[in-house]
Amino acid sequence: MAGSSYKGSEIRSVDQFIAGDGLDSEREKEIGQHIGYRYDVNLLPDYDRLTPFLAKYIDLMGWDDLNWLEDVHMGYEEGHAAVFDRNINGWVRIPDDIKLPDNQQDRDMIARELLIKFQMSQRHPMVELRRAYRKF
Repeated sequence: MAGSSYKGSEIRSVDQFIAGDGLDSEREKEIGQHIGYRYDVNLLPDYDRLTPFLAKYIDLMGWDDLNWLEDVHMGYEEGHAAVFDRNINGWVRIPDDIKLPDNQQDRDMIARELLIKFQMSQRHPMVELRRAYRKF
């Protein structure tokens, strides 16, 4: 039956994730914490809203889904739209000339695309670190 299992755990009742300890899937037991989108479907990305760049990137990477990009969302830093880059442990501001849609799903897709493009650009701080510390 559709919707009766979830990545390694059997769904027994509607209240299963609320009543239990939440560590039902194999992955949750392995990492010892809840997986947020099991409780809030708004955290699940809408794949119909992928930007053309993201669709091509996912295909090129050979992924079935957004992989680690599911955790990337549009946020704000000092009143400006921004995306958090875990590699540099800081916010990357979205250029002010980019018109952002009202839909949060679309905003998150833009944030994911811009984060990837920034991480691949010569302006990313990791480029300087690689130059300074590479061994060969």
